[in-house]
Amino acid sequence: MNEPKNLKPDYWRAIDAARDLSLCASNLLNELYAPNCVMSVCAPFDRATGDRLVGRDAIYEGFFAPLVASFSDLERRTDILMQGVFKSGDWIASYGWLVGRFEKDFFGIAATHRPHWLRFGWFERLEYGQVVESIVILDIARLMIECGVWPVRAQLGESWSPAPATQDGLYLGLSEASESEKSLKLVEAMIAGLMSYDGKSLKSMGMTRFWTPQFHWYGPGGIGSARGHQDYERAHQQPFLTAFPDRIGGNHRCRIGDGAFVASSGWPSINATHLGDGWLGLPATNKRITMRVMDFWRRDGDFLSENWVFIDMIDLLKQFDLDVFAGPLAKAKAGA
Repeated sequence: MNEPKNLKPDYWRAIDAARDLSLCASNLLNELYAPNCVMSVCAPFDRATGDRLVGRDAIYEGFFAPLVASFSDLERRTDILMQGVFKSGDWIASYGWLVGRFEKDFFGIAATHRPHWLRFGWFERLEYGQVVESIVILDIARLMIECGVWPVRAQLGESWSPAPATQDGLYLGLSEASESEKSLKLVEAMIAGLMSYDGKSLKSMGMTRFWTPQFHWYGPGGIGSARGHQDYERAHQQPFLTAFPDRIGGNHRCRIGDGAFVASSGWPSINATHLGDGWLGLPATNKRITMRVMDFWRRDGDFLSENWVFIDMIDLLKQFDLDVFAGPLAKAKAGA
């Protein structure tokens, strides 16, 4: 049996060489991305062109150009880099930060002239060494909170979202297949447990079977992060299940395991009805909605210990008829 090809070193060299995106975004596109690459991108980048950018020029103009125009010295810092095969496709998944000084207004948010760390989740499918499909969520809600213009209730969780506790997210070698499979099976069993919610008790999902007692859940801006079962249930799980009791997952574009890490993305991967009051301080809209979601997990032995979560909150709120970039709410209080 042939050993799988390790895609990470070449991919990492291209990403690392273009770490300063303010100068190297075009070079990165020309070197790493296929001419007909398709990028699915989060809101608000999808406002003008839709969420599918096709070709290098469209990806640059629709995604990279707004970023480098607003953030000087834009640096990509990667905390997790993974590879795996999903539905016969070779995938790379990464988690980290885009770091730059916010010098010019960004989709109506007034520049703060301060450095900001913009959290990213990034999935890319490769063929013959080039990216042919890219899926990106940036934590825009977190940026809006930092700039003082988040238009709904303050998040219930905390703001931290660090690198893996084990500091091994950038392992560039090939992982043991058995370890990758163990991680993937644990995540899939945990997700099956989430879907067994009886609508009455959080204990019906049996989450203590899958998580360490003091696990870390790093949620998106607007929800925030939590530590341990009690804090997680308070900050996210109970409000979320109250708001979306009929949520259904699926439609995954990628789900891979790499050693102790697992990554999954769907576009969208959750369908639900907004039936309950209180989530983000908002009343129920009774609207049928979808969620663009990404998750990165780290396994510690037989349990999950860390989970980095992305939801395209801007797109989701727009489905509630709340456009966070419309009107005076999009005017940042620079210096506040």
